[in-house]
Amino acid sequence: MMKFLQLPSRFLFFTGKGGVGKTSIACATAIQLAEAGKRVLLVSTDPASNVGQVFGVDIGNRVTPIPAVPRLSALEIDPEAAASAYRERLVGPVRGVLPDDVVKGIEESLSGACTTEIAAFDEFTALLTNTALTADYEHIIFDTAPTGHTIRLLQLPGAWSGFLEAGKGDASCLGPLAGLEKQRNQYKAAVEALADPLHTRLVLVARAQQATLREVARTHEELAAIGLKQQHLVINGILPHVEAATDPLAAAIHEREQTALKNIPTTLTALPRDHVELKPFNLVGLEALRQLLTDLPPQAPAAVDSPIELDEPGMADLIDGIAADGHGLVMLMGKGGVGKTTLAAAIAVELAHRGLPVHLTTSDPAAHLTDTLEASLDNLTVSRIDPHAETERYRQHVLETQGAQLDAEGRALLEEDLRSPCTEEIAVFQAFSRIIREAGKKFVVMDTAPTGHTLLLLDATGAYHREVSRQMGKTGMHFTTPMMQLQDPKQTKVLVVTLAETTPVLEAANLQADLRRAGIEPWAWIINTSVAAASAKSPLLRQRAANELREISAVANQHADRYAVVPLLKEEPIGTERLRALIHPQA
Repeated sequence: MMKFLQLPSRFLFFTGKGGVGKTSIACATAIQLAEAGKRVLLVSTDPASNVGQVFGVDIGNRVTPIPAVPRLSALEIDPEAAASAYRERLVGPVRGVLPDDVVKGIEESLSGACTTEIAAFDEFTALLTNTALTADYEHIIFDTAPTGHTIRLLQLPGAWSGFLEAGKGDASCLGPLAGLEKQRNQYKAAVEALADPLHTRLVLVARAQQATLREVARTHEELAAIGLKQQHLVINGILPHVEAATDPLAAAIHEREQTALKNIPTTLTALPRDHVELKPFNLVGLEALRQLLTDLPPQAPAAVDSPIELDEPGMADLIDGIAADGHGLVMLMGKGGVGKTTLAAAIAVELAHRGLPVHLTTSDPAAHLTDTLEASLDNLTVSRIDPHAETERYRQHVLETQGAQLDAEGRALLEEDLRSPCTEEIAVFQAFSRIIREAGKKFVVMDTAPTGHTLLLLDATGAYHREVSRQMGKTGMHFTTPMMQLQDPKQTKVLVVTLAETTPVLEAANLQADLRRAGIEPWAWIINTSVAAASAKSPLLRQRAANELREISAVANQHADRYAVVPLLKEEPIGTERLRALIHPQA
C-alpha cells in the first residue's frame, strides 16, 4: 500500500504544479477509500477541474454521488459561480442605496481575478470548518488549484478589511477584500485545520524531473513555513525499468528520471515518499483509476505492432510564419508542466540564429531560462521578470507616495495591504508592460507563468486598458494600451502549449476560451514532447503513442487553425544545439 494511504487522515490535500497528475491520484485515492468501506467526499478547487470528465459524470458546483462507486460523492467548486455569488453578497445591500456610479465602481473593483480566488476560497474554507456540511463523510479529499493559488490564498492577511473600512488607501485592487471581516475567524479556523497533523495530510505530487522536484521543494518549504508540516511526497509517472531494455528512447528517459531521483533536493529527503509507475493507458474511467495505486502486476500494454509514424507539421513551419514579420510579441501560454520555458527558449534561439534581434523573457517564478540556454548567443537578450524584485520596487513607490500622507497606524495597514496577492500581479504587470513595448522593433518572446498567473496578468492588463480608455477617451488623443497590443494579431502571436493527453488538451481549450473572451485569438497551438512523434519502440511507449493520436486529431480538427507537434527527445533540450533540435528534429 502507498505510504500516504496508511492510516489516512480525515482531510487529504493534494497539491503540486500543473501536469503532474494530481487529479488522477486524488480520484484514485477517493475510489480506494470508498471501496474500502469509507464515506468519501472528493472536492476540486482547481479552476480547470476535470474530475467530472474522469468519472464520466456531470458534477458541477453541488455534491454529486458517483453512481459506479458507492459511498463516493464529488463536488467541483466553480470559481466563476462562487465569484458571482460573492459579488452579489457585497453589492446587493448597497444597490439602490448608493448612487449608481458608486455601485458601478464597486462592481468594477470586484471584477478581477482576486475576487474569483477569494470567493472560491470562501467555499473551500467552509468545507474545512463547517461540520454540518461534511458530517456525513469520513474522508474529504481536495484536488487543489495549482500551488501558487493555494499558497496565496492561505496567506491572505487579516487586516485588509479594517484598512478598507478606515478609508486609508486606494481600494482599486482591494475591493474584493472588503467582505473579509466576517470570514476572518473562518479563515483562521481553516488554516488551523490544515496545520493539524491529526486531521490533515498534504500530499505533494511531482514527476521525476529536476525542475519539477525543485519546485516541489519550494512548495514544501512555503507550506511548512505557514504551519502545514504533515506532508507526503508522491512521484508520479516513473517509466518502468523493463521498458528501457530494447528502446534507446526509453533507456534515455529512464536514465534521466533515475538521475533526478538520485539528486532529489535535500529538503524533500525526509518526507515519506511513494513512487507511481507510468501506465500505458490514459487515466480516465474507473478501471484505469483502480489500477493506478495498486500493488497488483501492471496490465500489459495493448499490442501496437510497430512504431507510429506521424506526418504532422513541426516547429520549423511556425517559425517561418513568425519570422516573416521581422518583429513582434510572441507569448507562450499554457498550464504548468507542458514545457513553455523550453519552447520559448527554442523559438528565441532559432529566430536569433536567423539573424533577427530577440529579447527572451519570462514572468514565471519557476522558470530557469539561463539553465536551459547554458550559453549566450548573438542577437539574443535574456531577462527575467523577478516577481519579488518587482513587487518590492512597487511597494516602495506606493509607500513613498500614498504612504507619505498616513499616520503610523495607517502606514502599518498599508504595508500589510501591500503583501496581498494583488500587489505582485500589479508589479509584474508593470514590468510586463515595459518589456512588450520593445516588440515594435525586435522580437520579444515571452514565457508566461502558469495559466492562473497568466489570466491574473491579463486581468490586470484589462483593468489598465479600461482606466486608460476612460482617461484618454475624453481628450481625443491616440493611445495604445497593452491589452490593445495583445488583441492585435499583427503585433502579438499567442502560442498555446499543451501535451497530447486528455487533461492538458482540455485545459488548453479552456485557456483558449478565456483568451477569446478577452478579445485575444491564439495564433497557433504547440503539442509538446509527443511520444507519437518520437518513433518509440518500447511496448509501453508505443501504447502511449497510440493513445496520443486522438488528442492530436482533436487539436488539429477542433481547436487550432495552425499547430505543430514537437517530439519527445532522447536528450533533455538544454543548450542551444539541443534547443534547435526541437525545431529541426531530423537535422
